[in-house]
Amino acid sequence: MSSANHNDPPFDSSLDDSQATALERLPVEQFDVDAYAGYEAELLPRAKAFWEADSGVAVYRRFRAWPVFSTASNDPRASLEFQLDGLEKSMEFKMDIPNFIEPWYGIGTIAAAFADADFIWKENQAPVLAKSVKSVEEALAREPVAVKDTKVGQATVNMIDYFLEQTKGKIPMSFTDTQSPMSNACALMEMVTFFMAMIDNPEGVAELLKRIGDQHIDFNNLQRELIGDALVSPGHGFPSSRHFEGLGFSDDNFIMVSDDAYEALPQPALERVGRGIGGTGLHSCGDWSNKLDLAMGIDGIRYLDAAFSAQTDPMCNPPEPFGEALAGTGVILVMRAVGKPDVVVDKVKRAWRPGLRLLAVTYCETPEEQEETYERIHEICA
Repeated sequence: MSSANHNDPPFDSSLDDSQATALERLPVEQFDVDAYAGYEAELLPRAKAFWEADSGVAVYRRFRAWPVFSTASNDPRASLEFQLDGLEKSMEFKMDIPNFIEPWYGIGTIAAAFADADFIWKENQAPVLAKSVKSVEEALAREPVAVKDTKVGQATVNMIDYFLEQTKGKIPMSFTDTQSPMSNACALMEMVTFFMAMIDNPEGVAELLKRIGDQHIDFNNLQRELIGDALVSPGHGFPSSRHFEGLGFSDDNFIMVSDDAYEALPQPALERVGRGIGGTGLHSCGDWSNKLDLAMGIDGIRYLDAAFSAQTDPMCNPPEPFGEALAGTGVILVMRAVGKPDVVVDKVKRAWRPGLRLLAVTYCETPEEQEETYERIHEICA
């Protein structure tokens, strides 16, 4: 079943980030903290009502600043100022869940506990931890360092402190994107090496994922303590609120592992981390509609997050299987859809079922397009 329709333009491979909004740096001194805090307070009842309902929809217009996840991620002031411009502009767009700030540094945060290596900074790409471990056995032979004591951990903690100081602790903030235990294992070593070890040394893989999970839990607890009342969940690419619970995990290799192998090795580690933080949100790129039974079998699953328009992901998902699988379960469908109102509304219409809890994520270019999309979505899901 194809997700595309005649109104759904193809993925634009010339873009640096298909889900980003063009933003500039807004000097901290020029951002009205109290005005945004008041705006968030006005929307909080909508988030609370959605969270407590058995069925319904909430709309989120995501403001993702591309430099925050690439060139500016190691500069706390630049990262914050790009995000503040997004917050200020977001107030012109009709939505139910407000945007938030995130202390993001790079990919491989938890993996750094086992190899505090340098990050690779390729031009116009997200920084990623250098792969410095040759095998699962080598990783297990290392004594991990607490994430907070690694370079990336220290940078993240410092960024959290800076963000809180500059925004007076009044602006919603998520954890940094720590990725799933399996994603961190693949950040430590070559992906093929890890996948082969799942066959050749499953006991070692299970132990490594458990140790990565231990580091996850410790660093999540520290972030929760630091961010305090400003914390929103589930974080990163997910619509997030002070009223929501759980933690969102990017697990992009989810689609590359057989169901049996995933249930035996990565899934227990993911579930264990999720139990300590209020549940699990799962995001994977690509079309993984054939893995819905596997995803729904994750203990503590609270959100499934996927791409549903070709402009979001060239291998986007068909909406119907997700709507059918999640309706009546309480698990929230997070639907990312870049495109014009007709494209986004079509995806919602195809997914919607009575009993579905839907977070519709839009990227409309103008406030007028956003308002049209917002009204049409709420009409469909009324």
